[in-house]
Amino acid sequence: MASSSSSTSSPPPSHLNPVNRNRFTPRIFLPAGWLQHFHKVHITAFHLLILLFLICPTTIAAAETKNHRNSYSLYCNDVVPESPSSPTPLTDPIVLTIWHAQFTDSAGRTQITPSRVTSPNQVFFRSSRAYKTPNDGVFKFDAAITLRRYRFPGHPLNTTRRGLRLVHYRPPRIPVDSSYYRSGSHDFTLSGFWNSTSGKLCMVGSGFEGRYGSLFSVFKLHYPDKSDIFNTFINGTLDIYNAGGDHVETLVILGVNLRNYEFQLISKAMEENSFQPCDNVSNVSLTLERANELCLLIHKAGVFELEYKDDCDRVNCDILQSGRSNVTLPSSVFFNEVECWESGFVRYLLGFMSNGARSNFNPNATVTAEGKWEHDKRRLDMVACRMLDGKGTVGDCSIRLSLRLPMFYNLRGRDFIVGEIWSSRRQDETGYFGRVKFRSRINRDLRHDGVQYEYTEIEKVKQSYAQKMITRGKGGNFPEATSRDMRFNMLVRTQNGHVFGFASPLFVDDKSFTPDGVFGQVESRGRHIKKSPSNLVNISYELSFRPLDGLNITELPQFSSVRISAEGIYNSKTGQLYMVGCMRVPVPYAKFGRNASLDCEIFVEMQYPPLEAKGGSTIKGTIKSTRMKSDPLYFEPLQISSHSLYYNQVKESIWRMDLEMTMVLVSNTLACIFVGLQLYYVQKHPEMLPFISIIMLTVLTLAHMIPLLLNFEALFLSNRKQNVYLGTDGWIEVNEVLVRVITMVAFLLEFRLLQLTWSAKTKIEGQKSLWISEKKVLFLCLPLYLGGGLIAWFAHLASKPHGRTLMVLRPVLQQRQSFWGGFKAYAGLIRDGFLIPQILFNSFCDNKERSLAPSFYLGTSLVRMLPHVYDLYRAHSSTFSVRMIYGNPKMDYYSTAWDIVICILGFLFAFLIYLQQRFGGRCFLPKRFKQNIVYEKVPVVGIDT
Repeated sequence: MASSSSSTSSPPPSHLNPVNRNRFTPRIFLPAGWLQHFHKVHITAFHLLILLFLICPTTIAAAETKNHRNSYSLYCNDVVPESPSSPTPLTDPIVLTIWHAQFTDSAGRTQITPSRVTSPNQVFFRSSRAYKTPNDGVFKFDAAITLRRYRFPGHPLNTTRRGLRLVHYRPPRIPVDSSYYRSGSHDFTLSGFWNSTSGKLCMVGSGFEGRYGSLFSVFKLHYPDKSDIFNTFINGTLDIYNAGGDHVETLVILGVNLRNYEFQLISKAMEENSFQPCDNVSNVSLTLERANELCLLIHKAGVFELEYKDDCDRVNCDILQSGRSNVTLPSSVFFNEVECWESGFVRYLLGFMSNGARSNFNPNATVTAEGKWEHDKRRLDMVACRMLDGKGTVGDCSIRLSLRLPMFYNLRGRDFIVGEIWSSRRQDETGYFGRVKFRSRINRDLRHDGVQYEYTEIEKVKQSYAQKMITRGKGGNFPEATSRDMRFNMLVRTQNGHVFGFASPLFVDDKSFTPDGVFGQVESRGRHIKKSPSNLVNISYELSFRPLDGLNITELPQFSSVRISAEGIYNSKTGQLYMVGCMRVPVPYAKFGRNASLDCEIFVEMQYPPLEAKGGSTIKGTIKSTRMKSDPLYFEPLQISSHSLYYNQVKESIWRMDLEMTMVLVSNTLACIFVGLQLYYVQKHPEMLPFISIIMLTVLTLAHMIPLLLNFEALFLSNRKQNVYLGTDGWIEVNEVLVRVITMVAFLLEFRLLQLTWSAKTKIEGQKSLWISEKKVLFLCLPLYLGGGLIAWFAHLASKPHGRTLMVLRPVLQQRQSFWGGFKAYAGLIRDGFLIPQILFNSFCDNKERSLAPSFYLGTSLVRMLPHVYDLYRAHSSTFSVRMIYGNPKMDYYSTAWDIVICILGFLFAFLIYLQQRFGGRCFLPKRFKQNIVYEKVPVVGIDT
């Protein structure tokens, strides 16, 4: 292929060379006679600065325009001569785009390790405006090019950038591939000319990079105006210079041409009847109303697994024809769409891979293909050509592909899309390879209209579980087979560990079970399901999970998963599900002693909990092999469990969360109101301020200050990402803001009350008894709080861990979280008993002053007791709660016993305050402890209220 790229770098632009810098020194031209009146104008530094900002941008812009024009003449005139262009862009512009493009350095390196990254260095190029020139076929273009995953030479691998600062950090203890330390992307704005006749394109432009500052680039590309399968790829170079004129890098670019593609080989192959071996599948394939719908289905199918035939141990099965001996054959293939027309014609890049990691475009493992959907034969036929080198040269177009949509599913065959790859050459010819089948990996969420399911193992299930199926369960209502509750996330466990997986029905009776709903759950398309007199329903399932110890599958490709296809019977009266399953057992792809086979000696049992079950109830089940232990395919039983919610539980939990968030707002608002009433009370009776306990006010103030500092009130948001079914994030965030605002208001009001009380006590002269009483309260409360905290801590250590199963992998973190949660709960308990310091203070002073307004101590006590009253109601009325926001156990002690005790103590403390303010601080003490201490009332003057 002709190309204008060159491996040698061009000299730097003259305007970037240090020797020629003085040639472009900006000059400022002033009006004539301006200097004559200069002495009459009072010039300040501010005026000079404004003048500088007004003049410099215009001067610099003019200089850059001139420099770019001179640069194009210097670097691109030998490619496409510069021509004058029209001032206005074309109304019907010509668009130049590079598709599926990648770049390497001049030595062919991608700067990253291909085995550790999902996609190579990528290039995105698209023109924005096109201008006509006097020369026929020559157009001027403005465009932009983006380099993604590119690291400039000389960048340190252990640094990151924040603004203009260079931040160093210590490298990790475990070595990490240096390719992970790469800058994101770099953009260049380009301008230049394209000759549509010769296909040559040359552009110059500029960009910016943090380390090098301003950059200059020269982009040369061979971009023909017409393309076919032999001219699929276009290549070129991008030379990059820094601000000092030094050459930074030459990048070699390879991409796909989208200009005026002409289909040649597919029409010829169809005329020659090259796809005759697939003619017998039309009666078991689905048709499509719109041909281009197939492109969307292929995109949804994702990666396809390759299955080699038995003859691969005798003949060459290397589709890529690498020519190397003992090569590891590809394990999968993916289709990168290039173009898809409504007429049925398609273009694809087929990427083959051996480790399961999908890459965007690897020339050494890519073939280019063109094809057409044959409506009558219900299949997509394609002709593919290998890339002969890494520069885009295409040849050897003997590869044939055909794919279709199966009409019938069963236990052993339920693939979304299936197909075949073969060679059009004879077996004795060079380039021949054996037939290879491919099938889609994922089908749990992909269904075609018109697909039918054939149950083939129902009798086997009935014979094995006949007695268990007629056994009645524990009673209650269980999910219907067609409900969205049949789909769930699961935890698969062995004695050696556990992994996460997913289970979903495929068909219920003869009705397809398809995704529907914002909660990641499903509804079946058909609600009329055939049931036997014993309420048994035929059902098929898909189970998938990552490989784990205890399952003797050691040949799985990297990133692959274990998938079990199952079918059986579900009893909607007992919630019991019994199925027989098949698991695909892969073999090494470099050896072909046998095909990848299905192990169908597997039974699956599951028990669904009742719909009214409590939150602790889970879906439980077992996956077990019926083979002998000496069989290589035998594995130990796998335990299945799931904490997935039923749909009704989700709706109830969302309603309860909204209710609890509203109650949080109401409680905090009431707290503000009651503190405000106390402030109003002391404003009318300022002589009562000295008799309010500072310790009590400090406890209340800290109770509202600490949540603002540590974000306690927003704990219900900490695991929002885990609950993907919550569709009220906006409402939650609004409530979070309101909670913070109201908490801030309560804190400010309580702090104001504390300030007034402190000021009032310090202004009373000759009365040290009040401060002595405060000290006694402090000396008594501090040991009480510390002692209670130690008792709570020892009780926490003595209690057995009963955390969730999901926490077993991180016991240290779970212990820290439990300690922190225990500390917050104990702090909530102290806040519940906020009246204790005031009761002690009144006892030491033995005063009858009504220092606290009834609305304050009764109302605040009620606010503190309401969460416990609600917790009692929640425990006896709710079947499940997703996230406790109001009455959160992490914020206080919540259980039936604690709720009752705290409510009784709250009423008791409020009643004691009432008695003290009516009959004296020691009215409830025995007579021998009652010692009347008479205080001389001192008029309170000048207290700032």
